[in-house]
Order: sequence, then structure tokens, then C-alpha cells
Amino acid sequence: MKNEAKGTIIGVNGNLIAVRFEGSVHQNEVGFALLDDQRLKAEVIRIRDDVAEMQVFENTRGLGPGDRVEFTGDLLTVDLGPGLLGQIYDGLQNPLVKLAETNGVFLPKGVYAEALDRTRKWDFLPKAKPGAAVGAGATLGQVQEGMFEHRIMAPFDLRGDWTLDWLGESGAYTVNDPIAKLRDPFGAERELTMHFRWPAKLPIRCYRKRLLPEHPMITGTRTIDTFFPVGRGGTYCIPGPFGAGKTILQQVTSRHAEVDVVIVAACGERAGEVVETMREFPKLSDPRTGRSLMERTIIICNTSSMPVAAREASIYTAITLAEYYRQMGLHALLLADSTSRWAQALREMSGRLEEIPAEEAFPAYLESRIGAFYERAGLVRLHDGTTGSVTIGGTVSPAGGNFEEPVTQSTLKVVGAFHGLSRNRAEARRYPAIDPLESWSKYRGALSPESVAKAREVLLHGEETRQMMTVVGEEGISMDDYVGYLKAELIDAVYLQQNSFDQVDAFCPSERQQQSFELILDILDANLDFPDKAEARTFFNTLRQKFIDWNYTPPESERFAELERGIRDHLSSAANQESLT
Repeated sequence: MKNEAKGTIIGVNGNLIAVRFEGSVHQNEVGFALLDDQRLKAEVIRIRDDVAEMQVFENTRGLGPGDRVEFTGDLLTVDLGPGLLGQIYDGLQNPLVKLAETNGVFLPKGVYAEALDRTRKWDFLPKAKPGAAVGAGATLGQVQEGMFEHRIMAPFDLRGDWTLDWLGESGAYTVNDPIAKLRDPFGAERELTMHFRWPAKLPIRCYRKRLLPEHPMITGTRTIDTFFPVGRGGTYCIPGPFGAGKTILQQVTSRHAEVDVVIVAACGERAGEVVETMREFPKLSDPRTGRSLMERTIIICNTSSMPVAAREASIYTAITLAEYYRQMGLHALLLADSTSRWAQALREMSGRLEEIPAEEAFPAYLESRIGAFYERAGLVRLHDGTTGSVTIGGTVSPAGGNFEEPVTQSTLKVVGAFHGLSRNRAEARRYPAIDPLESWSKYRGALSPESVAKAREVLLHGEETRQMMTVVGEEGISMDDYVGYLKAELIDAVYLQQNSFDQVDAFCPSERQQQSFELILDILDANLDFPDKAEARTFFNTLRQKFIDWNYTPPESERFAELERGIRDHLSSAANQESLT
């Protein structure tokens, strides 16, 4: 849509510019501030009379009163089509690798590139028939994108049913080549290509029904899958202080989670962590396929050193891409790192707009913005009967690990699972540092809730005993309490803790988790008797080492069964002591 409206800058405040305009301008419209030969992309965030206040997604150095602004009439959009997987974009969906090849390491501002390769040809296979009624999101054909059959769909902005007048034959097409022609009931025609644009801040709702998450998303991390499961199509958050292992936990999840597509949105993280992600992901192999993990991954890169307004764009770009792949009947996982930086950007722009601040100077609408973002997750049934899902996992970086701050509290009100990272566990090198007593989940996992509740009760009793021992020492507690404490420490050491850098222990499939947890329950139920606490400590130290060796052993090896027998024999030796004495 072409807009003839133009404007003149009358004020600049960081990334916020005030523009007096002539013509028609609407909320969230995209415009370009003109600086010499550069065009700096901006978005309208508030309109008062004939003045539009716009957040600029670039550094505004050099802009000043009197500079011109051109409005486009379009909202901030995402380009959707084949060729997205394996890409590294910035928040505005510019391919960073392509920009770096053209402009060098230091990217100039005001330079943009097409998100999809316009020259690459895709083998198109038609799936619809001319004369058929076509609605928004209907499948017209498909192309092979890596390991997936990428559906070529009718644009999501179609209203009502259109008639498919013409559909291209099987063959090689670029994303710009016409592949179909539609006609509405009034005779208007529309030519389609293999790509189209969709507003990033509008949810995609081209499905028949929204469903409740029924099945857990297996991550291979025992603490999550057993104690705090995440439903496929659900939401969860990972709050924790700096150094608690949020980024590593997300990387492990992205590699092993049972999903089809992974989208990593680095929305305001430190440049060093983002660079590490960009370097490591292309080298990682997908344990499910043996191919490169990047073949089913998209990275949205927006560091804390980039303009704050781009953080908001990056998180909406990422969720739109996830919804797009959900429309194909695939299961997508969006990992946002970190939503705190996004919230800080909202706070900064709110301050420049001189809005009345709420708690800790965050805007009063913080909770609704966070809620609207997480609500775009979900499991849906499409019009063809297949299902797709978007699961959202967001990290939160509260200052000092304070979970009472506004971003964490606003997030906890809308997510279905809370994986709180503990500073004490991180400092004790107990990874993943998810606090087993503070965390929670509303989703049902694969294991029996009663069994999980029993294990958590042992952990709680063990923590109470540990706190008591810091005051009175080992001598001041009973043998039963001490054995309970050792059982809790065993659960922590051999089940809650997991080595992300070990080839076997990094991913624990659900079958092995059940086998391991059943053995844990046998230990918890065992009536163990020891003559003194020193012998009890020696017994559990030996048992712990045997269990850890078992965790590091491939299940298909002969040693796996041998180690399991060794654990059970060691347990039986102590359980039988009472009858022998």
C-alpha cells in the first residue's frame, strides 16, 4: 500500500523522533527518516494531532529537526516463504551474513537486504486444483526445504473464499515467479508468488481450532521432563541471575527438544553470548538426523549494543516465523533470550514518551505486552486436520536474581512452567541450576505425578535437614533424618544434575528417564540401616558414583546392564543389613 504522507522531524530524543506530518498516518506504520543518502527505518508508536512519534530501529546520530520522513502505509512486516531455515537475521529480518559479505564487518546503518534469496530456484510441486475454493493459509503446493516439505500457502490476509483460476505446473521457480492466480467473488484477481509478507505484531490465526497442550515436549533434560515438564504448544520461563546457565540450558534444549523447527531470538543479550551462539550452532550436529542443526534453525540476532527499538522488532519477527511454520503442521520452539532486555527497551521508550511509570519505572502496560507475546504460543488444528504448535521458552535476567521484580512477576502470571535458576546451585556447580523446590509446572509429564511428588517430598525433607545441620552439625540429627538427607543428595547428584558436555548424559530420552527414575524410587523406598553415619555416608558415596557411571554409559552397551545390576546389588547389601544383624 502506497502512502503519500510525508513529514518533518521536529525533535529527536535518542531513538525517538517526533515528526509533524501531512496526510494520513496510522498507528504502527513504518516510515523512513532520510539522512543524506541513508533511509533509517522507523515505526509509529504514538500519534497526537499532526505529530507522530516514531521509534527508529537505527542509530539516530546525525538526525535533527528539519530532516524529512517518508511514510510507507505498511506495518512492520516479515517476509514468509522458502529459504528461511538456516538463516541468521537481525530484528528487521536482514540476513546478517549477506550484509557482512557486502559491507564488511561493521555494518552501516540504513542498509537493508531481502530476507529471502530472489535468485535461488525451488522445485515446486502443485497440490491444489484449478477451480478450487481457496482461503487464507490453504496449501497450493510444496517445495523441499531441507528435511521438510515446505507448504506454499495462500497469503494469510485473504478474506473469504477465492477461486483458484490458475496454478503453475511442476518445475523450478524463484520466490518471485508467479505460481498461482486467484479471483474473488467480485471478479478481482490476485497473482501469487511463493512468498508474501505478514505484519509481525498481528498473530496468525488461519487455523480451525486452538487446542490445549496434551503431550509434553521432551527436552532430554531430566529435571525438566520429570519434575517441571513443558507441554508441546505451551509456555515456560527461565529466570536466573548472571552466570546461572540460562544460555547453555537454552542451547541444550534447542538441540535435543523433540520439535521440528527451532528459532533462537537473541533480543538484547550481550554481544559475546550472541557471537558464541552464531559460532557454535553451525558446528552442532542434529542428534535426531545427524545433519547440521542449522538446517532446522533460524537465529534472530539483536545484541544489547544495538539500538533498543530493534529488540522489540526481533521478538515479534521471531514469533511470526514460528507461527508460519506452525501453519505447515510442524512443531516450532521459540527461545527468547532475554525478555528482560526487551522489557528494558520498553521502559526506555516509555520514558522518552514521558508516560506515567509503574513499578521500577516500567510502563504500566508491561504485563499486557508480555502476556500478548506468550499468548501467541499454542497447539492448533489446521483446516486440513493436521496439528502444529509453537512452544515459547523465554529467559528472564532479574537483577541480582530477584524474582520479585516486575518482569519476572509479569511473566509468571502467563506462562505454564517456571524453571527458576538458583545462584546457590550455580555456585555449587550443580547444573542445570534449576531450583527443585522453587520451580513449578502446570503441565503433566510422562511419569506418574504421585511418584514425582514423593521425590520432591524427599528433596524438601533433605533441604530442611541440611539447614538444620548447618546449625547443630551431623551429631545433632537422628540417623533416620541423616539417611533421608543422603537420599535427597543422591537424587540431586545423579538425577537433577546432568552433564551437558557428555555425549551420553547430555540427552536422556524419556524411556531412560523412566528406567532411571524407577531405580531412584526403589532407593527411596528401601529400608536402609547403618551402624553409624560414617558408614551411611560411605555407602551413598559409592552408590552415587555407580549411578553417575551408569548415566554416562550408552544403553545399548553390555556395561549398561552390568552397572545397573551393580547398583541394585549395592542397594540390596544395605537393605538386608537389618535382617542380618
